[in-house]
Amino acid sequence: MFKRFWRSEAGNYGMITAIAMVPLLAAVAGAVDLTNALNKADQLQNSLDASALAIAGAYHLGMSDEELTELGQGYYENNMAGILGGDDLPFEFEDELTGDLSALATSEGEEDFIIVHSALTHHGVLGGLAWPLNRRSVVKIKRGPPACVLALDPAASAAVKFQGSTDVSLTGCVIASNSRADSSISRGGSALLTAACTSSVGGTYGIKSSSNVTLDCSTPMENQYPSFDPLARVKPPSYTGCQNVPGGKEKTLSPGTYCGKKLSGTIILEPGTYILRGGSVDLGGNGSIKGDGVTIFLMEGAEFTVNGNQRVQLKPPTSGDYAGIVIYQEKSNTKTISINGTSDSYVEGFIYAPGAHIFYAGNSMSTTDSKCLRIVGNTIEMTGNSDFTSDCTAQLGGREMFAGRYMSIVR
Repeated sequence: MFKRFWRSEAGNYGMITAIAMVPLLAAVAGAVDLTNALNKADQLQNSLDASALAIAGAYHLGMSDEELTELGQGYYENNMAGILGGDDLPFEFEDELTGDLSALATSEGEEDFIIVHSALTHHGVLGGLAWPLNRRSVVKIKRGPPACVLALDPAASAAVKFQGSTDVSLTGCVIASNSRADSSISRGGSALLTAACTSSVGGTYGIKSSSNVTLDCSTPMENQYPSFDPLARVKPPSYTGCQNVPGGKEKTLSPGTYCGKKLSGTIILEPGTYILRGGSVDLGGNGSIKGDGVTIFLMEGAEFTVNGNQRVQLKPPTSGDYAGIVIYQEKSNTKTISINGTSDSYVEGFIYAPGAHIFYAGNSMSTTDSKCLRIVGNTIEMTGNSDFTSDCTAQLGGREMFAGRYMSIVR
């Protein structure tokens, strides 16, 4: 009987088919696993791309990796949930996330790169195989054209304002505002404005189709990404012991820390760094302040005010940690910086007040020595006559400022 069973050829087709189905089903299961894994990898990649672009749009110089990761986490989770069709990550998918989102920024010359990474594991249906999936996204940020004026406030109306009998000429320079308001950059009255262009997160008022405005670009650049804060990475120096101010109407000061002092009369600053802890520069009468190669730090509520009958003649250092910076006001100091001045006045370099309003009246100030001026404030108002230029690399010690940013995925 057994011999007949082994010799029998009946039913061989069914047996062969059954045996052949094993590798066939394995191949089908493998194909399904591969397709599912690739789909999830695509979902992960799309979420990382969205997160990287969101981070790049809000990125500013000096942000830590932790801040970048925190900024991108919400976008990442929302995009993963949106792709999978729910408000929250499904439990079965959440269990497969084997790596937290990580983000970092690097710089190469005038380009910045945002790099984000995460990982997941797809558990296959065939033999419990695990498919590790690692993905990253890299976004390149290219800085925009040179800027001479930048307002940092994200929401203020008329964050940059030109008003009255103003004649402002910014040769090769862009006027930039990070405000999303409809009138982010505003021009009113008979103000004359000449510039390479304007760049604003929001809109403009009195700029388009005005015979008083001459722009090198065809139309104002509105709804742009925000501009970088050019001095975000600059750290004020450490305080030294409080120095005394000499008596008399005319006085020469040495670099150092001055605590709660009012600087008035005729002030001559020797080259170096000056830290004002409180107090003020308030010259009074026909006072003046002059310094070549100086940086003034306004800390702890210190004020800086120069009126129309007073003379200001200031230039920054062209080398060192504070090259190109003439006035630096810490962000927590919200006191208005006001600079007017007589016809022989001039200010060169960066005037920086990220938490305050800057009022600058060019009036008849010397255009020859004020061409290399950069104004960065929370909000800015300009009146009078001003003439800036973008070609100031040497005078500003190589320090630059750019309007807006361009982004692309380069992973």
